[in-house]
Amino acid sequence: MSNKPAHLTQGERSEQLAKEHLLNAGYQLIAQNFHSHFGEIDLICRDKNELIFVEVRFRSNPNFGSAASSVTKAKQKKIAKTAQYFILENPALNRLYMRFDVIGIDANNNIEWLQGAFQAAL
Repeated sequence: MSNKPAHLTQGERSEQLAKEHLLNAGYQLIAQNFHSHFGEIDLICRDKNELIFVEVRFRSNPNFGSAASSVTKAKQKKIAKTAQYFILENPALNRLYMRFDVIGIDANNNIEWLQGAFQAAL
């Protein structure tokens, strides 16, 4: 039995489900749980000439809005700064088109995938 809090275990399950969904769609996983002092990006994938930064969100109660809608402007800013740091650390990828996606997962494991969910200037 895991000693992790339930919300962390659920978060890991949601990320795994999102990762499998992206891999099944033909995407290549570049990094998972990439950290910088700005924040974290759950999944970083590549699809042909695109580099996709993915935020995965879980919501057990739809009354508080969708999981995808929970990515605030402040969170978007942290993701963008972390993506910029990732590009500095991986200059070979800086010529790819960059996209920010959000994958929302509900209590029934339904997936809402918002491609190009927000814009960021890098």
